Amino acid sequence: MSGVRHLYLHLPFCAHRCGYCDFVTLVGRADRHTAYVDALLAELRLEASLLADELETVYLGGGTPTFTEPEALARLLGALPAPPAAEVTVEANPETVTPALASRLRRQGATRVSLGAQSFQPELLAVLERRATPVAVRSAFYHLRDAGFDNISLDLLYGIPGQSASDLELDLAEAIALGPEHLSCYELEAKPGTRFTHVHGEELVRQADAMEGYFEFVVATLRGAGYRWYETANFCRPGRQARHNIAYWQGRDYLGIGIGAVSTVNGLRWRNRPSLGGYVRALAEERRPPREEEPLEPHVQSRERLMLGLRLDEPVPLAEVEGAVDGAALARMERLGLARRTGGGLALTTRGRFLGGGVTAELLTPGSE
Repeated sequence: MSGVRHLYLHLPFCAHRCGYCDFVTLVGRADRHTAYVDALLAELRLEASLLADELETVYLGGGTPTFTEPEALARLLGALPAPPAAEVTVEANPETVTPALASRLRRQGATRVSLGAQSFQPELLAVLERRATPVAVRSAFYHLRDAGFDNISLDLLYGIPGQSASDLELDLAEAIALGPEHLSCYELEAKPGTRFTHVHGEELVRQADAMEGYFEFVVATLRGAGYRWYETANFCRPGRQARHNIAYWQGRDYLGIGIGAVSTVNGLRWRNRPSLGGYVRALAEERRPPREEEPLEPHVQSRERLMLGLRLDEPVPLAEVEGAVDGAALARMERLGLARRTGGGLALTTRGRFLGGGVTAELLTPGSE
């Protein structure tokens, strides 16, 4: 099958911008939701020739896609290319998920929802400036189940200022009790210079020292509960990997639509500029929005394929990363029990996966970092 099979649509609107957030987001702007969706659909028409006749995955991310004005969101879902993709994911914040919204998402063709829980501890949710309560997280999950969703992912964070090991244990227990098909457990990363780091700087330093232990505890707990640790920060029930994200990690082409969205197609990467006004104006005139382009040389693609592929528990084909791997370093990592070659592929061992980026950096050919 020719053409791009993975489509990302960015819906940037949120009710509130959390202090640690680094994504392209816009607070409120209810009067712009309809015009923005019009622009998304116009960009999708302009780029339609890049897409395959059948898509594998569609992902609506943000922002908070489910904060988007309901009729505009429904119109976007209803205008997705046919036939429907096998996996259509919508990100949601718990406080936005009502029984009516959950049912509407299901009717409009969403097959998977990624729910931003982050924590089940009220004091930690307050630190994160999250609007949802633990009750809202659970209610949103059950609303989605009642609407017929059998593929739900929960996001959790660890390393939150004020969080203890027992808090993390409670969060994991709450998540496991709900029984989602997928869990994403991320180390909190607050960008330097943000108001979040200004307020919580000393505590973030303390949490950084605990991250390794938290990480190992998350992996051990979720594996013990029957989840597969298939990617550095992602865990799933059998067959419930996030297919859209796997496309990124395996170096496949993808098309990104919306402000700040990134695309990688046929050796070219481009990123739409994050200006709402410029984006809407360009698409109203049926012009491609302002964007920055970067040609991807083969050695860059090979390096990225290695760096992203080693996040997975399945081997990276050596033929795809041959120029990026330092042979002497690979032999050394094998002797140390951090990497292994198997069936023409390369993977990190369990111990190597805990060290993650450090082992990958060692494996890169000198000068390719």
